[in-house]
Amino acid sequence: MDKTDNYGHRERLRERFRQVGLNGLHDYEMFELLLSFAISRRDLKPIGKALIRRFKTPGGVLSASIDELTTVNGIGEHSALLIELVNELCGEALAEKIFDHDVLSSPGAVRDFCRMKLGGEREAFMVIFLNPKNHVINYQVLQQGTVDHATIYPREIVTAALRHLATGIILIHNHPSGECTPSRADLKITEAVVKAAEAIEVKVLDHLIVSRSNYLSFAEKSLI
Repeated sequence: MDKTDNYGHRERLRERFRQVGLNGLHDYEMFELLLSFAISRRDLKPIGKALIRRFKTPGGVLSASIDELTTVNGIGEHSALLIELVNELCGEALAEKIFDHDVLSSPGAVRDFCRMKLGGEREAFMVIFLNPKNHVINYQVLQQGTVDHATIYPREIVTAALRHLATGIILIHNHPSGECTPSRADLKITEAVVKAAEAIEVKVLDHLIVSRSNYLSFAEKSLI
């Protein structure tokens, strides 16, 4: 694709986005368009397709780490930073939907936020801290682990809850495999955290296991 053809293709992508938004673009074209603001004079279609091939979905691309993104041919640090920035902005936009609202009345918004924050390829454990009205005070990723294990201790969660003056908490961790069935370790740590939190009069409202495309709620499954 020469410079003229490449410029014309980019303009057509932008015009299609202006007219119908992301619904008018293939998954790989979304990243063609995004990367056009970071990479000049280059055919971006192979890079967009490589990103989707590597990370499966647009959400998978956005939640990938900078190190993971730069393993894709054509993605340098600047491009990876741009994708990371978009992911962080999306996370902040979703966070606004759960702050100052009763999280029990908007579980879908909470799930979307958690999947955006923890949808990557490394296991992580996050806690959402709540006030007596079940409004979000803050959230914190307490642990990030390897591809298949994150170590978390009840005392860390209890200490963080006390620091935030929380009366309720929601536990969240991800399963990068996409399979959200709780393991024996997941059940054990949940039971331990519930007991530790009860000692300081903090209620564990739920434990969510999330992936890029799925979730499991301990509360919905009567596991908590």
